[in-house]
Amino acid sequence: MEWKKVNAGLVIPTRNGLRRCLHNLLVGCVFLVGFGSCGVYKFSGASIPPEAVSLSIAQFDNRAAVVVPQLSQVLSDRMRDKFLAESRLRLQNSDADLSFEGSIVDYSVAPAAVAAGETTSLSRLSIAVQVRYTNRFRAADSWEQRFVRYADFDASLDLRQVEDQLNQEIVRQLVDDIFNRAFVNW
Repeated sequence: MEWKKVNAGLVIPTRNGLRRCLHNLLVGCVFLVGFGSCGVYKFSGASIPPEAVSLSIAQFDNRAAVVVPQLSQVLSDRMRDKFLAESRLRLQNSDADLSFEGSIVDYSVAPAAVAAGETTSLSRLSIAVQVRYTNRFRAADSWEQRFVRYADFDASLDLRQVEDQLNQEIVRQLVDDIFNRAFVNW
């Protein structure tokens, strides 16, 4: 870029330099827009096969020893919400290009930290889900995996006081993990 020195040491681009700068900016914007609309890449980081147009997410069964009645519905709904919001896929009940099914396999509370006198100072709520992802176009990309997330809370509190909030937090983390495993390939 060409620069011109003006009074008081101020340096500004010349007319040709300014044109070149604007041209480069325009080319960069066109590149980003074109790349962002590509079928494989999205700026959310999701890499979805270009031939895939549909998605199914089956209602997750609750097979944990301790069953929280709404948890299955909440998990399934949060998955649908995230996957539809962050992909170009449309939801189908069955025979989709990409499908998810699974179960809640563990819901438990255990001591997380012990204080003086061997009393529990923190408790940990853990939720585990077993998920099967099927990619109709690329069988090698299909998988089955167990995902576990937890949240700690003050052991002096009754679980019922914090359970809804902790469940929301853990479900959000699980859904992010499942989405990332399927579409970000971590």
